[in-house]
Amino acid sequence: MTRDRACALIGHWRIVEADLWDLDYLDLVEPAYLTIEDNGHGKFAFGCVQGSLDCEYSSRTIFFTWQGYEEMDKVWGDGSAELEDDGFLDIELRFHHGDHATPKEQRC
Repeated sequence: MTRDRACALIGHWRIVEADLWDLDYLDLVEPAYLTIEDNGHGKFAFGCVQGSLDCEYSSRTIFFTWQGYEEMDKVWGDGSAELEDDGFLDIELRFHHGDHATPKEQRC
């Protein structure tokens, strides 16, 4: 997979739901988001978690590794995101030796 500058996922996305957490937790510190940049990087924040992404992508899908912090503890993992036909972003976010979440996002 290459770093396709025509990737439809590039931009700022608002996390609006997740299978493990409610919206009150997702927006605990700031409005939950995912940003995908056209240089192969990105960032996200939800609840007490914030992280940076290293991405590989095609036109409608990205795969990424990430690292960041959860309440001052270093955390990391991997994941993927795919643009669905309804315009939402379907994400798989895995914590190394931890949770596996599936947030849903819409473009801001």
